[in-house]
Amino acid sequence: MAGFALFTVVPVVMALGQSLFTTKSSGLGFGGSEVTFSGFDNFARVFTDGVFWESMLRVGVYAAIVVPLTQIVSLALALLVDAVTRRVANRFRLALLVPYMVPGIVATMIWIYLYSPAVGPFQPLFELLGLDVNFFSGEMIWVSIGNLHIWGTIGFNMLILYGSLQSVPRELFDAARVDGASELRVALSIKIPFLRTSLVLTGLLSIIGTLQIFAEPMLFRSVSPETITKDFTPAMVIYNQAFQVGNLNYAAALSIILAAVVGIASAVIYRFTNKVNQ
Repeated sequence: MAGFALFTVVPVVMALGQSLFTTKSSGLGFGGSEVTFSGFDNFARVFTDGVFWESMLRVGVYAAIVVPLTQIVSLALALLVDAVTRRVANRFRLALLVPYMVPGIVATMIWIYLYSPAVGPFQPLFELLGLDVNFFSGEMIWVSIGNLHIWGTIGFNMLILYGSLQSVPRELFDAARVDGASELRVALSIKIPFLRTSLVLTGLLSIIGTLQIFAEPMLFRSVSPETITKDFTPAMVIYNQAFQVGNLNYAAALSIILAAVVGIASAVIYRFTNKVNQ
């Protein structure tokens, strides 16, 4: 509770307080600055900021595709790992978890190298097959980022789902098999229903992380600036306002709105995916 209050509640309160003020500079920015109370003017500006909402829509569409794919792949891997012996499962769990343990910046740099048309290992294969694939083009950039996101996330989600599967009584599986149920039927009728709570948890975590995506597109911008603009995602809009434009007050208001959108999206998803059977 102390850690949550210090690193979450306090920063939110500080950002909310800062968003209620406006800093004005005189003398074309060379003079002194004056901080004045502006109330909710910054929030009113957010709601009319087309650039911010365009980036929000862009990331929302991306999340609508990537999050379900991540869930499906993680669930499939968890079911496959659960189907093998415990000794083999331990080896697969570690191998699948390694990408999650790689820091996001490092992982992005690795994949930028792999995607590179000049030195990447994929390019000779594409040339051999007669394919012209540019992972940094406007048509492929979201695919490239999405592949990186799924690669780095499925291990964590798989581990949560696999841990939940271990709590399911094995007698249920044996009884179903005795009654003639196939492995596919056991997975669909017994295993997956028991994973409902864990699927909601991993889904919410994926949505929260995806809507706040920053590191990946920021690094991809260095190799594809014509495709990824400085306002490509909501987090990048906030970063640009805070550290490029220097408008920390407006950036704080944008952060509060982004947090509110993420919270509302999470609440809606939780409401419709965690219904308790009566």
